[in-house]
Amino acid sequence: MNYRSLLVLLDPSAACAVRLQLAMRLARERDCHLVGLAPTGLLDVPPDSGAASSLADYAARALDAVREQAERAAQNFRDECHAAGVKSFESVIDEADKAESLVRHAHCSDLVVLTQAAPKAADHRSAQALVEEVVLHSARPTLIVPHAGRFERVGAKALVAWDDTREAARALSDALPILCHASQVQLVRWTSIGAIRDAALQARMDAVQHWLMWHGVSSEVCIEATDLGIADAMLSRATDLGADLIVMGAYGHARWAQRVLGGATRGMLASMTVPVLMSH
Repeated sequence: MNYRSLLVLLDPSAACAVRLQLAMRLARERDCHLVGLAPTGLLDVPPDSGAASSLADYAARALDAVREQAERAAQNFRDECHAAGVKSFESVIDEADKAESLVRHAHCSDLVVLTQAAPKAADHRSAQALVEEVVLHSARPTLIVPHAGRFERVGAKALVAWDDTREAARALSDALPILCHASQVQLVRWTSIGAIRDAALQARMDAVQHWLMWHGVSSEVCIEATDLGIADAMLSRATDLGADLIVMGAYGHARWAQRVLGGATRGMLASMTVPVLMSH
């Protein structure tokens, strides 16, 4: 089992270099195709564009600017892939909304690589919305890289958050190509302090452990009581394990006409310290 095609977002942000290095390393290790996607985004034409000779002139100049920016990102991607010895790669420039472009191109990829929104960045809200849109709507798993730090390895020690839901099962299955190469995998279920230990719960955990074993993944299972929020409990456990990857389901709920992320998922996206593979 292996990923055959990875999709990585290309943009002018400072975090792009770290994200790209991680994606190239995965592509080399898994011997798979790497696609660098540079979406231009949709133009935000101001209602009063009097500084330009006309609205059409302003729009043309703005479009040229975003195209040039995407071209530079694509050329940098090609240069970096050549230098890193990536065997198979391609760059794609897409004149479309960034989230829509990523979701659509993910249909022909096995894994999407993005970066966590930096909390102090000027574009924090738009960057956060982009990650949330892709996580919720992509047909493929999303690997989110923390906005700060460097990550020389991903998946040598993996923490899997398990709650016996469809989302958790999807994430676990989607992570198998990485987990198959891990030296240590911990499958953890959190319960509230004082909750009665249920024999059926342990049996379910054992069943998942056996399923992983049939796929060649050796794992430890643990049921842990905590009074922390789930995101904090996951990060605490990841620190104790020395994990370099967290695998979890991404949860959403309906709010009016939208689908929005659940609290634990949003909390992880805000506080993550190691790469996180999410599936919805």
